[in-house]
Amino acid sequence: MAQTSHGVGGLSYDAKKRAWPAEFNVFLALVILVVVFELIGRIFLGDSFLFNTRSDVSGIFNEARLQIIILQVSIVGIIAIGVTQVIICGGIDLSSGSIVGATAMIAMSFAQVATVNGNPNPKAMFLAQGWTDLPVIVPVLVAIGCGLLAGLVNGSLIAYTRIPPFIATLGMMVTARGIAKWWSKGQPISFPTDSFAAIGKGLMPVIIFLSLAVLFQLIMTYTRYGKHCYAIGSNEDAARMSGIKIANHKILVYVIAGVLAALAAVVLSSKNLTAQSGMGVMYELDAIAMAVIGGVSLSGGRGSIVGTVIGSLIFGVIISGFTFLRLDAYYQEMVKGVIIVGAVVLDQWRQRLRALRA
Repeated sequence: MAQTSHGVGGLSYDAKKRAWPAEFNVFLALVILVVVFELIGRIFLGDSFLFNTRSDVSGIFNEARLQIIILQVSIVGIIAIGVTQVIICGGIDLSSGSIVGATAMIAMSFAQVATVNGNPNPKAMFLAQGWTDLPVIVPVLVAIGCGLLAGLVNGSLIAYTRIPPFIATLGMMVTARGIAKWWSKGQPISFPTDSFAAIGKGLMPVIIFLSLAVLFQLIMTYTRYGKHCYAIGSNEDAARMSGIKIANHKILVYVIAGVLAALAAVVLSSKNLTAQSGMGVMYELDAIAMAVIGGVSLSGGRGSIVGTVIGSLIFGVIISGFTFLRLDAYYQEMVKGVIIVGAVVLDQWRQRLRALRA
């Protein structure tokens, strides 16, 4: 007869481990990271990473740094929400950064004003057609349409031609970047309307990011869509035998990821008041790293939006912490590369550990 280990109240230790939220470990890593930067700052710089040390500013915490941390990850975080769903479903999306670039260029061209300082807007793409000073809903819908189309192409290629997601989204990555450069022949597009500029003003990117995170956490937890994502990612053959329409669901997942990348493009171009063809470069890798750091398994079937949000905060703390320590930007790029590789190694280690416990 198999022996059962018991803990307090008759619960086995294994049961208590299973009841322990996986996101807690990610949150613990975030806390440790903040403490490390705080100690380094106190010891070597005589300054605080987290707390306010200026006598002319009220408040206990360094609110400016906290805002910067969440602001600098909120736009990529929007992409990461979509990428998380793709990975949970057993796929990958390398095209989201290029979709950001292409969508930003196209959407901004429908968000331009007709005149600048009383003169015709020299950057207006559609001045002759009269498509300027349009309601903000127009460029937003154009952006959503771009993301929807890109996601539809990705999902259809993966679902119906059965080519690997890596190849399908890699092709979209190259194509979308080419569209971004072709749209205005490489020239930036600027001078948006005030209503469009308001989308990325202040803490609006953070509000949009967190609102989408809450929405999709609820969707992934309580709806049939979310349950099907986990089922397909865990065992696609079993999911097919249970009656799930695999092809339709995969297309929907990639469409949602494309639309979220397009929304990130709207927020980014609105925040910067301009769109450039180089926008979004490497965003897809940052988004994947945020998801994997947050506990999403690259083999599919495991992870959560909450974990991805915490993973994005870890990313932001590292970038802000390096700036706090006055390290040059190229060191930050090196560390980001290490983080991406380390996140994949950590995921492989977690999978092997689960296999041993099974």
